[in-house]
Amino acid sequence: MKPYAFGFIGAGKLAGSVIRGLLLKRFCEPSAIVASEPNTETRTQLENELGISFTTANSEIAEKAEIVFLGVKPQMVLPVLRELGGALANKLVISFAAGIRVAQMEAATPARIMRVLTNTPSAIGRAASAVAGGSRATNQDWEKIRAMFSAIGLAVQVDDNQMDAVTALAGSGPAFVYAMIEALAHGGEKMGLSQQSALRLAAQTALGASDLMITSEKSPADLIKMVVTPGGTTAAGLRVMEERAVADALAAAVEAATKRSQEMAKENL
Repeated sequence: MKPYAFGFIGAGKLAGSVIRGLLLKRFCEPSAIVASEPNTETRTQLENELGISFTTANSEIAEKAEIVFLGVKPQMVLPVLRELGGALANKLVISFAAGIRVAQMEAATPARIMRVLTNTPSAIGRAASAVAGGSRATNQDWEKIRAMFSAIGLAVQVDDNQMDAVTALAGSGPAFVYAMIEALAHGGEKMGLSQQSALRLAAQTALGASDLMITSEKSPADLIKMVVTPGGTTAAGLRVMEERAVADALAAAVEAATKRSQEMAKENL
């Protein structure tokens, strides 16, 4: 049997989003992917929706997949690597887990190790991903993974010791953005808009603002100046945000998430 190009051990929310993005962007065909996933509902949904193959044995993925992705919970990463043992020799293994260092994984397996911290917008080709590699990763490995995650969004290269900050900013970041959108929409509702209209307008505003910043390559400060008129509505709103220390709160959220990722790394030593 021809080997699968990609094998996913765990196909939950994050790994499932990556799989959806790869197929949406036609990076590969469903026949190139095999996954193991203990949750019956998740497995059935992905089988019916995407047509990828499934197995109940992680060892089969280690045997048949050219590149193995770990989509399991952080506390399960090292046990899974130890369980598969020599079956991962000469394989490229990619971990999606927060808080598990490359060095920890390299000590647990003979595989070539890389980490990718990405997020759920990968499902629609809008991922923000950071890639870090271990001492055994080859130039070819780097090229493959950069191409893969560039196909489903933005991919940047970082050092492994920067991954906790990436986890907070890009991994947890969508939740922070959703909270901001919800808050903006709530403000619209208080001023008389329907819930549906307020939420749709807030979400589209966030999308449009992000796209404009990316495509224009202008700084946030420059783009703010384009919107603000002295004494106008935007200035009034920004003044309240400054009084309420909204910027400090968002920065503190990233800091707290980073520290939690660092704590998780220590817990899994």
